[in-house]
Amino acid sequence: MAKKKNLTFEDSLAELEQIVSRLEQGDIPLEESLQAFEHGVNLTRTCQKALREAEQKVHILTEQNDHQSLEPFTDE
Repeated sequence: MAKKKNLTFEDSLAELEQIVSRLEQGDIPLEESLQAFEHGVNLTRTCQKALREAEQKVHILTEQNDHQSLEPFTDE
């Protein structure tokens, strides 16, 4: 398994799903299973980090909106 850098969240999730499917089939050698599992754990961490970052951005954006005051609209 070649390591890919800068995978998108969607790519990481798709690759993780493929790994899970292969492991569930149970027809790969033990050593390869362990490598796939380790790679899956790393992909899971990558996905969790991306989700935390997205959640933090949403939180910051919604918090900023809560502190903004509305100004009256004038059609000049």
